[in-house]
Amino acid sequence: MFSKVRFYKILRVIFAATLLVAGSVATQPATPADAKQLWQLIDYVAVDYGGAVANGAVVSDAEYAEMLDFTENAGKQVQLLPAHAGRTGISAAIDELRAAVVRKADAAEVAQLAHHANGLLLLSYPIPVAPKSIPDLGRGRTLYLAQCASCHGASGGGDGPMAASLEPPPIAFTDAERARSRSVMALFQIISQGVAGTSMASFETLPEDDRWALAFYVGSIAYDTDMRQRGDQLWKASGGAVKGHFPDLAAVTTITEALAAQTLPKDTARDITAYLRSHPGVVDAGKHSGVPLARQRLQESLAALREGDKPTATRLALSAYLDGFEPIEPIVGARDKSLLVAVEGAMLNYRSMIVSGSAEQAQAAADELTRLFSRVEVLMNDAKADPTTTFLGALAILLREGVEALLIVIGMIALLKKAGRPDALRPVHVGWISALFAGGLTWVVATFFIEISGASREVTEGLGSVLAAVVLLSVGLWMHQKSSAGRWQDYLSGKLSAAMTRKSAGALFALSFIAVYREVFETVLFYSALAAEGNGNALAAGFLTALILLALIAFGLLRTSARMPIGKFFSFTSILVAVLAIVLIGKGVSALQEAGWISANLVNGPRVDWLGLYPTLETVAAQVVVAMAAFGGFGFNWLTARRHSKE
Repeated sequence: MFSKVRFYKILRVIFAATLLVAGSVATQPATPADAKQLWQLIDYVAVDYGGAVANGAVVSDAEYAEMLDFTENAGKQVQLLPAHAGRTGISAAIDELRAAVVRKADAAEVAQLAHHANGLLLLSYPIPVAPKSIPDLGRGRTLYLAQCASCHGASGGGDGPMAASLEPPPIAFTDAERARSRSVMALFQIISQGVAGTSMASFETLPEDDRWALAFYVGSIAYDTDMRQRGDQLWKASGGAVKGHFPDLAAVTTITEALAAQTLPKDTARDITAYLRSHPGVVDAGKHSGVPLARQRLQESLAALREGDKPTATRLALSAYLDGFEPIEPIVGARDKSLLVAVEGAMLNYRSMIVSGSAEQAQAAADELTRLFSRVEVLMNDAKADPTTTFLGALAILLREGVEALLIVIGMIALLKKAGRPDALRPVHVGWISALFAGGLTWVVATFFIEISGASREVTEGLGSVLAAVVLLSVGLWMHQKSSAGRWQDYLSGKLSAAMTRKSAGALFALSFIAVYREVFETVLFYSALAAEGNGNALAAGFLTALILLALIAFGLLRTSARMPIGKFFSFTSILVAVLAIVLIGKGVSALQEAGWISANLVNGPRVDWLGLYPTLETVAAQVVVAMAAFGGFGFNWLTARRHSKE
């Protein structure tokens, strides 16, 4: 399995496939070389600008001309990248960077703007930022002496036998200031692509692992043994305050010493960078999964909290849930639902205490979590789930997720049929079929290519739920208005028909797709976890049984809606849709809380998952707002209908 990457890669694949299914033209993905070259141009500005300008004055005309040229070319090159929603933001960031270069801004400001632009670039056009395995620095040194020492010197001082004949001269890797601003990833890109206009050739023919090994070795040359030894001691003694900044290899390759120094003491940032570039394997050493990882992250979070670093403590607390507990959540839920609910509540309480509680309250919340983790370990160490448990888990999961999607899709289908618009059913059917296809693609990607992080899952579910809730609320109010006014028949025969033909196909497709995909996505991940427990036959039986039950429910809903008078149908469905909006907004806010996007303040109250009811101020407030909007809209519709009836 490949290294964990961010979920936007999956989304790009899924939505491209969805657009193909819908008959649209999908946007071509970015050419990796184009994005890499643009990233390299911007990184050059971040690193080399300090040699061109100092204290608002040009100190090297040649270097400054190069900075102007690089930023101008970057502005042109971003427009050549394939269309993407993020391209405008990247272009604006590059324009801001160029403006700073033109006005001869401070080097620190230019570096910050350049890193911001490159961060946006990676979000929209992902390129590899970390090796797939721990780099071998011994191999890197061997390659350096064979391939690089003739120009850059055996010790990296830029004084190799060929250096005097080269223009521009080769870089001195011993230059501490340059090393401070350059990431290992930048070195990897340079090694892979070379540098136009210089003697630095591309080493693309080297295996990728060799290029990463060489990049790490070169990135460590500017640091001496004393720095590495101090970094070793800091890494072992610091706990979460330092380790939270470097959770994985991607952080080691992308975070520069200068960037680390923005949140760590300057000497600490230097020594930690020196140590990690020489010993990159320590970030993965002793890593756990499941409950052991959750315990480790919890202890690191407490350590960071004791040192007064609340942001790091919160980030590690989220990791305890999303990376440690969340992957085993389906198994725990299938065996002991009450324990699952207790752990989720305790996790939320601990994060809340970090933000608004005292150190003693946070410690008490952590102690409660530790006790619950012990119960989870006992549960997980028991024999594998028996076939009956697997069957019931598979059945319950698919039924729970499927009924919500059915209520929305069947409601749309019934509405369009009563409107006498069977031709408008096509985008609805394309939407839910595309969602099933996208769900299958998600399973393939998650199973064979990458690991979907817990944060990605929660964000996808949360945003999907919130968006669906907003759309459903507007639909419910519209349906109730037509029912209350008693003008639904005229509307259906007039405006509705025309509107659906002109404007609504995309909206119908989007609502159908979102309603189904958010449920399919969660089902895929839960089934993947259950499949790891074995009992494949029981899993398949639960899946097929749930499908049969869902088909029967769909048939019953369609028959009931077909027989219901249209006025009564509008009235009943508008209330049902409003209730679904209230449920979904609660679930959406809760998922975003678990992903760390929204804060969580606990309140006394019940937790009812199927109603989207959770004991936090934010979820309750969101549901109250949606409920008030629904009731307010219904009341307004009723008053308007009465006024019209008297006229």
